[in-house]
Amino acid sequence: MDSETPSAADQLAPRERILRTAYELFSQRGIRAVGIDEVIARSGVAKATLYRHFPSKDRLVLAFLARREREWTLGRVVAGVRRRGRTPEGRLLAIFDVFDEWFRGDDFDACTFVNVLLEMGWKHPLGLASIEYLGNIRSLVCGMAEEAELRDADGFARSWHILMKGAIISAAEGDADAALRAKEMARMLIDRHR
Repeated sequence: MDSETPSAADQLAPRERILRTAYELFSQRGIRAVGIDEVIARSGVAKATLYRHFPSKDRLVLAFLARREREWTLGRVVAGVRRRGRTPEGRLLAIFDVFDEWFRGDDFDACTFVNVLLEMGWKHPLGLASIEYLGNIRSLVCGMAEEAELRDADGFARSWHILMKGAIISAAEGDADAALRAKEMARMLIDRHR
C-alpha cells in the first residue's frame, strides 16, 4: 500500500477511532491497565481531540460499556438466540449455544460488565454502570421467561443469570465445555419453573 494512502482506520472519524481503540484495549486488558496516552497513540488522534469527545477516562469507559451492550449483548447474544431458538424455551437454551461458540472462539474475553464491576467496585460510577448493564441482561432473560410462561419470571431470571455468569467464569478458567454444562443445569431450572 502506498504510504500516502490512508488506511481504512485512518478514514474513520476521530471519535470512532478512539472508541474502537478503547474497545479493543479495555476488552483485552481491563480499565486500569490501559492509560489514556495509549488510547491516544493507538488511535492516532491528538490529546485535545480525545478530550473533546470524551472529557474524562470514565466517560470513555461509559461509551465503551454502551458499545459493548450494543455489539455483544444485543448484536451477538440476542441476535444469536433469535436465529437459533424456535420456541421461547428454545431461545432461552440457545443462550448457552451462543456462549459455547463464543467460549471456543479466539475473541473470548469473559464478561466485560463483570470485569469492570470487579475491577472498579460496586460504588464506583463505572461499577454502577456495569451493574445496570448486567441488570439489562437479566431483564432480557426475564422477558424470555415470561414468553415461555414460566413461573416467577424474575426469580427464574436471577437464577439463570447466575448460570450465565458462572459459565463465563468457568470458561475463563479453561473449561471449554462450560456452556454445555450450564445448558444441562438450565434445562432443570426451566423444569422447576414450568
